[in-house]
Amino acid sequence: MKYPTASTFSDPAAQAYTQARLSYWDSVACNAETSRGLGKYYHRRQAEIYQNLVHPGLSVVEFGCGQGDLLAALRPAAGLGIDFSSEMIARAQKRHQGLRFVQADVHRLELDEKFDIIILSDLLNDVWDVQQVLEKAACLAAPHTRLIINSYSRLWELPLSAAEKLGAAHPILHGNWLTNEDIVNLANLANFELIRRWQEILWPLPVPLLAPLSNKFLVKLWPFSQLALTNFLTFRPQPSLSEQQYRVSVIVPARNEAGNIPEIFTRTPHMGQETELVFVEGHSKDDTPAAIEQEIASHPDRPCKLLRQAGVGKGDAVRLGFAHATGEVLMILDADLTVPPEDLPRFYTALCSGKGELINGVRLVYPMERQAMRFLNFLGNKFFSLAFSWLLGQPIKDTLCGTKVLWRADYEQIAANRAYFGDFDPFGDFDLIFGAVRLNRKIVDLPVRYRERKYGATNIQRWKHGWLLLRMLAIAARRIKFI
Repeated sequence: MKYPTASTFSDPAAQAYTQARLSYWDSVACNAETSRGLGKYYHRRQAEIYQNLVHPGLSVVEFGCGQGDLLAALRPAAGLGIDFSSEMIARAQKRHQGLRFVQADVHRLELDEKFDIIILSDLLNDVWDVQQVLEKAACLAAPHTRLIINSYSRLWELPLSAAEKLGAAHPILHGNWLTNEDIVNLANLANFELIRRWQEILWPLPVPLLAPLSNKFLVKLWPFSQLALTNFLTFRPQPSLSEQQYRVSVIVPARNEAGNIPEIFTRTPHMGQETELVFVEGHSKDDTPAAIEQEIASHPDRPCKLLRQAGVGKGDAVRLGFAHATGEVLMILDADLTVPPEDLPRFYTALCSGKGELINGVRLVYPMERQAMRFLNFLGNKFFSLAFSWLLGQPIKDTLCGTKVLWRADYEQIAANRAYFGDFDPFGDFDLIFGAVRLNRKIVDLPVRYRERKYGATNIQRWKHGWLLLRMLAIAARRIKFI
């Protein structure tokens, strides 16, 4: 395969622009061992951030890979680094022999491969045609692919120029100082959709105590975040409409819900290619198991399962149900029917149309029935929705609504990485939300009308579970926000 170089540009201005950068980056590569300044600490911190965004074992391509150190730090199953500097590629091949590196100009890249992750780190400031580069990235993207970009903030144009004059940084060529809005707009033109954006690296000098304080905590807080050196953005390919029908598994955790079981069978719609009901019975004190068995026998044409929970808690029940489900689409329906089963097709449509990858029910938009939620529970939900929206970088209005829908493939990745947060979520809601954020999945809120419970009493223990949520908030802050 031929990888095109800078000579493929026909525009004389583009050729001159690119040739100047070739000479510059070849020179940087040749002097890499003796260089001084901000770069080493900056790139070490940058690698830590990317390691939290990209799990080991994925296929990763990096445009503008330089010496390949960032790509190697991610431990990809298949890693490809592309750079137009022959000196950089030579150094990368020598330093990281287990990875693949090619010399090429990404403006004219022709590559017949798809990758899980595409990285453009500090590249867009330097290229001739940003939209063209993003369009080349789109050619390497599958529907599940994530594009991760970090780019210097325009506020640092003068400080970096001053550092250059003082000999504390590499010379900076005149290039593109893009705002976040510029990048989002250009990515949209290349058919990428923004998932989230945030700021990193407030203090790019390796000063003990000050650097960790600034770069792990202060940079995440306003107004310090507005002074950060680099902007991070994650994107996914814009979804395309599909007529494909999928098999659906509706997981129904049921404890002391005997009176609601018949309605679950009669009111849950048929969706997609096939809809199965997976009941997970959790040590009921009424005749819930018998009610489920009776309804299964009365509906022989409907795919159903009854599982008996060995552990405790809704989170444990959900995980058991997901493990035995057969559908490509996984749904959670609370057996108390406070979220109407008739709403589930809207969740299915939102997921399968690509609007989101975790569809999260929201009870706080429409007016509730009077006894649907106690006032203190309502205040608690409001608090946690604000806290987690800030923490996760995606708007989430209602974290504790029991109805959530996602792809089985995404859930399997969430489960495989569960140890990162710990198995301490009694509800199962935050297990899915945190896991989806760490996978860079797009979360979409879907409003529902929350109803009064008609049978039985709630299994939520307000104060005990409230403290657990505060603990969860603290652990997630440490694992997601302040890394």
